[in-house]
Amino acid sequence: MSLFGAFLIGVVAGLRTFTAPAAVSWAAYLGWLPLDGTSLAFLGHPVTPYVFTVLALLEFVGDQLPSTPSRKVPMQFGARLISGAFSGAAIGLASGSWLAGLVAGLAGAVVGTLGGHEFRRRLALAFGRDLPAALIEDVVAVLGALLVVRALL
Repeated sequence: MSLFGAFLIGVVAGLRTFTAPAAVSWAAYLGWLPLDGTSLAFLGHPVTPYVFTVLALLEFVGDQLPSTPSRKVPMQFGARLISGAFSGAAIGLASGSWLAGLVAGLAGAVVGTLGGHEFRRRLALAFGRDLPAALIEDVVAVLGALLVVRALL
C-alpha cells in the first residue's frame, strides 16, 4: 500500500496543494503514520496538522478567486510537485523507502495536477460555470486524502 498510497497522496496534492500535507500531518499526529525518530517527525507535532489545515482552508478559499492563476503555471505546478513529493516521501519513509515514496508522490502530483485541471474544466463546461466544479474538486481532494491516510492503519 505504501507506494500506491504515496502515489495517491500525490494525486491529492495535484488537486489541492496543502490538502496532502495536512492529511499526512494528521495521520502522523494520530499515530497512523509512524514518523517518530525520523527527519519528518515534526509532521506529528501537535501544532503541525493545524498549521497545514489552515493553509488548506485558505487554499480552498483562494482557489475561488478570479485572480488565482492556473495550476499549470510554473509556480503553481511546482508547488504541487513539491507537496506531492514531500507527502509521498512521508508515507514512504514510514515503510522504509522514502525515495520510492517521493518519486511515487511526485508522479501522482503530475497526474493530479494535469488530470484535475482537465476534470474541473469538463465539469465547469457541463455546469456552465466553475464554482460547482471547484467545490466538487475540493470534496474529491479531501475525501481522497482521508481514504489514503485511513488506509495507513
